[in-house]
Amino acid sequence: MNKIMILLFSAMMAIGCSSSKDTNTSNPNTIEVYTSANGTNLRLSKLNNQFTVKEVKQPLETQTCIFVNPNKEFQTFLGIGGAITDASAEVFAKLSPEKQQEFLNAYFSEKDGIGYSVLRTNMNSCDFSSASYTYVQDGDKDLNSFDISVDKRFKIPMLKKAMNLIGSKASFYISPWSPPAFMKDSNNMLRGGKLLPQYYQSWANYYVKYIDALQKEGLPVWGLTVQNEPMATQIWESCIYTAEEERDFLKNYLGPTLKKAGFGDKKITIWDHNRDLITQRASTVLDDKEASKYVWGVGFHWYENWSGGEQMYQNVGIVNEMYPDKNIFFTEGCVEKFDAAKFHLWANGERYGKSMINDFNNGTVGWTDWNILLDENGGPNHVKNFCFAPVHADLQTGELIYTPSYYFIGHFSKFIKKGAKRISSSASRSGLLTTSFLNPDGKMVTVVMNESDKQVNYLLCVGTKAIEIIILPKAIQTIIH
Repeated sequence: MNKIMILLFSAMMAIGCSSSKDTNTSNPNTIEVYTSANGTNLRLSKLNNQFTVKEVKQPLETQTCIFVNPNKEFQTFLGIGGAITDASAEVFAKLSPEKQQEFLNAYFSEKDGIGYSVLRTNMNSCDFSSASYTYVQDGDKDLNSFDISVDKRFKIPMLKKAMNLIGSKASFYISPWSPPAFMKDSNNMLRGGKLLPQYYQSWANYYVKYIDALQKEGLPVWGLTVQNEPMATQIWESCIYTAEEERDFLKNYLGPTLKKAGFGDKKITIWDHNRDLITQRASTVLDDKEASKYVWGVGFHWYENWSGGEQMYQNVGIVNEMYPDKNIFFTEGCVEKFDAAKFHLWANGERYGKSMINDFNNGTVGWTDWNILLDENGGPNHVKNFCFAPVHADLQTGELIYTPSYYFIGHFSKFIKKGAKRISSSASRSGLLTTSFLNPDGKMVTVVMNESDKQVNYLLCVGTKAIEIIILPKAIQTIIH
C-alpha cells in the first residue's frame, strides 16, 4: 500500500471516530463530508463515515479549528455558473447525443452534476468565436437589419438545453465585447477603440434588440454588463470606456433606453473587469445618483496579476463596504495559456478554490466562470487566445475531460443554494481557507481548502459544538452540517 493510500485510509478511519467525552447531540447522518484531494481518486466524493458532535467549550491553542457562526449573516447567494460562448456551443454541437447529455447533466443537474444556475453569453462576437460578427449590416445605425441568425446555429440551441435544466433558478446575462466597427472611432471591432458619441443611442438600442430577440426565443434575460473589460485593448474584440464614459453612457442612454423598452427590471452590472481598478470605477459611477439608480452590481475578473503578484481580493471587500446596497459579482475567470499536458494540473483547480473562498468572504453574491466547454486545443478562438475550461471535449475521441477546476467549482455550486446567506467562518491556522453559507432549508455548508502538503486534523466548531474532521494534503472539502 503506497504512502498516499495509507494516509487516505488513516484519514477515513479517523474522521468518524468518537471518544468517551462525545455528546451525541445531533443525528450523525445529517453531517455529510465531500472531498476532492490531489494524488487520490477522491473527486467530490462523499465519505461514508458517521460524525459525532462533541462539546468543546474552549479549544486548545494546539488544536486547529474552523469557527462558524450562523448568527452573523452577510450577503445573499445568487448562484454559480459559466459562459456559453460561441466556442462552447460549437464544440458541444460536435459531441454525440449521449455525450451532450452527459455534459449537460454534469454541469446543470443538482443530483448528478454540480448544479450551475448562472449563465453568461456574448453579444456580438468575442475572442472565443470562430470569426468576428455583428447582428447588423455595416453602417445600419437604425438597426433595421438586426438579425441573430448567427446565434441560432449553435449558441441558442445550447442555451435552451441548459436553461431547461436550470429552470426558474436561472440567472442568464449578456455581455458585449465590441459594438459594430462602424460605431467606433477605430472602425475596427478588434484592438480597442471607443464608441463614437453619435452612436451612443444606437448602441443602447442594440441591447434592447438583442434582449428582445433572445426572449422571443424563449430565453429570459436576467441581466447584462455594460462592457466586457472596458480598460483592456485586446487583439480581439474590445472597446474602451473610462469610468466617466461608462457612467455617462449608462445614465444618459443605456439605463433610460432599457427602462423605456420595458426592460427596467434587467440587472445592470458595471465594470466587468479586474479587481485592481474596481474601487475607482465603482466610486465614479455609483457616487453619481442618476447613474447609480440603474446599477444592480459591480462585476469583476481575476486577471489583475498579469504582471505577477497576489490577487487583489481586498479591493472587492472595499467596494462592498463602500456600497453595501449594490451587489458584487464575479463575471469571468479562467486559466490562461493553454497546455494540453496540464489538463489535470491540480494547481489550476486550487486557483479556483482560493479565489472563490476569498471572493465570497469579501461579499461576492455570484460567481461566473468563463467558457464552460472547449475542445482539446483550448478553442476554437479566432485570435489563438487558447485557454482552459473546467471541461474539455476531445473531438478526436469524442470523450469529455473533467479537469480539477470542475471539481473545485463543484464544491461550492453543488451545495450552496440560491437564497443562502453567507455566515461567519474563519480558520485558526493560515494553511486552511474557509467560507460558510446557511441554506434556505437551514443546513449549513462549509467549504474548507487545505493549501498545505500535509494532512490536517481540525475541529469544525459551531458555538460549543464541534466535529472532528481530517482533511488530506492539497484537498478541498464541503461539509453539510
